[in-house]
Amino acid sequence: MEVIHTSKLLIALLVPLVGSIAVMMCGKKPNVREGCSLVAALTMFAIVASMIPAVLAGKKLLYPMFQILPGVSVTLRADAFSMIFAVVASFLWILAVFYSAGYMRGLEEHAQTRFNACFALALFGAIGVAFSDNLFTMYLFYEIVSVCTYPLVAHHQDDEGYAGARKYIVYLTTTAKGMVLPAMILIYVLTGTLDFANNVSTGIFPADVNHTLVTILYILCLLGFAKNGVMPFHNWLPGAMVAPTPVSALLHAVAVVKVGVFSTTRVMLYVFGVNMMHSLNLGIPTAYFVSFTVLTASIIALSKDNLKARLAYSTVSQLSYIILGVSMLTPSGIQGGLVHIANHAFSKITLFFCAGAIYVVTHKKNISEMGGLGRAMPWTFAAFGIASLSMIGAPPVAGFVTKWYLLMGSMEAHQVGLLLVLIASTLLNVGYFAPITYKAFFGKPPEGETITRLKEPLAMTLPILTAAIISVVIGMYPDFIMQFVKAVTG
Repeated sequence: MEVIHTSKLLIALLVPLVGSIAVMMCGKKPNVREGCSLVAALTMFAIVASMIPAVLAGKKLLYPMFQILPGVSVTLRADAFSMIFAVVASFLWILAVFYSAGYMRGLEEHAQTRFNACFALALFGAIGVAFSDNLFTMYLFYEIVSVCTYPLVAHHQDDEGYAGARKYIVYLTTTAKGMVLPAMILIYVLTGTLDFANNVSTGIFPADVNHTLVTILYILCLLGFAKNGVMPFHNWLPGAMVAPTPVSALLHAVAVVKVGVFSTTRVMLYVFGVNMMHSLNLGIPTAYFVSFTVLTASIIALSKDNLKARLAYSTVSQLSYIILGVSMLTPSGIQGGLVHIANHAFSKITLFFCAGAIYVVTHKKNISEMGGLGRAMPWTFAAFGIASLSMIGAPPVAGFVTKWYLLMGSMEAHQVGLLLVLIASTLLNVGYFAPITYKAFFGKPPEGETITRLKEPLAMTLPILTAAIISVVIGMYPDFIMQFVKAVTG
């Protein structure tokens, strides 16, 4: 693999950091402040996009920053795996900037400068995770994401907000420091390096390593990256729903949970490697372990009347699809898991954007109150229906591509049990998504209410429709994302 040293990686990393500083400096001028966020988002996406040709040509982009110990450095790297996350996150930041302006102004939210600055800092951490060349760099930026998103979860500064933020930071920092940090130290002692391997087959462990110790390290990494939402370390995610909807979109689609599953799968494939996981029989047990999260979170989602709470448990379930696919250790399974990083992001951000638009226009949070609302807000609920189909896995929306590859992966692995899990989870998806769209378009309005056409804010509706349309496009033409995914599996 040809290695190219380029400062583009550093510039892409610094853009959201500079954008955050600019936002704070222009805080008293709302239009200028949001303009700074937009310029930063557009610039970062342009830089990330400029790296695509080299990565698709099979080259690895590298930017060493500084070394701490032999084999331990802060180094940036772009390869096919990292570009899956980087392209999606940088593009969705653009949509989130437009949407956030409409949402925050529509509700006249306080502390909008802090909100925009922390949002940019969260993207700084996320892109740092995406472009990490080693476990140490990834851990560093993983923690930055946790710290920078705490003020966003606590944004309302009330008892509920502080309680949700406390749970959020405690879960994520204690698991990372209590599990990932000691695992990272032991990996360094065993291997003499924390650099990721160049392919998914080999990993970084020597052949004569103690297998029991490697298994323990694997478990620590699987559970320690708790942003991945795997039960039992998932409860921070529903608790964080007290935050404003743009924050929920950031948590569930753009940065936080994607940082979790990206870190988990990066370590599975580029630290432990497919061969080591096969030899220690770590793959299929992991798949069945996360299957519990897939099914249980879906069952809990069925019981939630609050729309954001239902979407939160949907996220818990859907994230485990990514780990489930990768842990099958088959080409189709890995591809299905990795492509879901992108497919889930576009669909889930649409759903949360819709939930926010509904709240801004009607101040309704509960599904039981939304009878007939689809006739009053047709664009919003049409997008919600499209994104729901993606979560279910229906063609021609993006989620169908995920389900297809995951089903193929389960057959390649000869695992009928995983095939049944995927079918059962799809039926549960239908159970908690279909009634929402049906009720909105065909249900009766609550007692005493009449259906009248409501104005859907343009600043929110355009990002919603854009994300929904892209979900359809990448469902019908998945080749662009699949180029990166297939490059990972070789």
